[in-house]
Amino acid sequence: MKKIAIIGSGNIGLSLAKGLVKADFAKAADITLTRRNIDHLQSFADAGFVVSNNNKDAVAKSNILILAVLPQQLNTVLDEIHPVVNPAKHLVISVISGVSCAAVREKLGADVEVIRVMPNTAIAIGQSMTCIASDNATVENITDVTKMFETVGSVVKINEDLMTSATALCACGIAFFLRAIRAASQGGVEIGFHADEALKMAVQTAKGAADLLLLHGTHPESEIDKVTSPKGCTIAGLNEMEHNGFSSSLIKGIKLSALQAGNLYTKAQ
Repeated sequence: MKKIAIIGSGNIGLSLAKGLVKADFAKAADITLTRRNIDHLQSFADAGFVVSNNNKDAVAKSNILILAVLPQQLNTVLDEIHPVVNPAKHLVISVISGVSCAAVREKLGADVEVIRVMPNTAIAIGQSMTCIASDNATVENITDVTKMFETVGSVVKINEDLMTSATALCACGIAFFLRAIRAASQGGVEIGFHADEALKMAVQTAKGAADLLLLHGTHPESEIDKVTSPKGCTIAGLNEMEHNGFSSSLIKGIKLSALQAGNLYTKAQ
């Protein structure tokens, strides 16, 4: 039986815990959630999860260790739990931005298997786009971790040197697409809709656009071609957006976020 300890039970950790139980990957009683103030975890305790503010004890009683603290908290936590981490027993999963597998092993021991995982906040509704990478984990453990995160969305295995890029495209990307939806809804207000109506229309239209690509397996341009006609209103709107830098600004934003993501852990030290 797998015993899971989630160290740093914020939004990502708690969403994962709920997803694992909902998908019958694990029982609530087999998941320990740690946080400095356990009062915030009372509802999870009521649901059968083990809650604790003792990281060492949680790690000692687990065989899967999920690190979900802030980058600036990581070194303190790793120093704290190092004495009870056993390479023969523990698999370490890190969901911390900008922290390499090697950096975790440097603190916990060279023989510890570490898998780096980058989900996004849509994990809360089981719709995360999660990327995973490792430089020393077994195929079996990578397969298990893939199944674990498939309980809360889609998973892609990538090379670790692309993890900061995945952070920008998938984790930060949630905010980028939300901002685009917000802008579309504001445009809707400009052309006559009430704010709540415009937001509902923009959200459903964005969802429909995404589902077209997912379900048809098509390229965005092929779906765009179906909407644009010669001298039509769609192409006029698209070209106006492009003249004002729509695509280029999004690309530049993603590139800058990737650069920042790569520096998070360095700045925290």
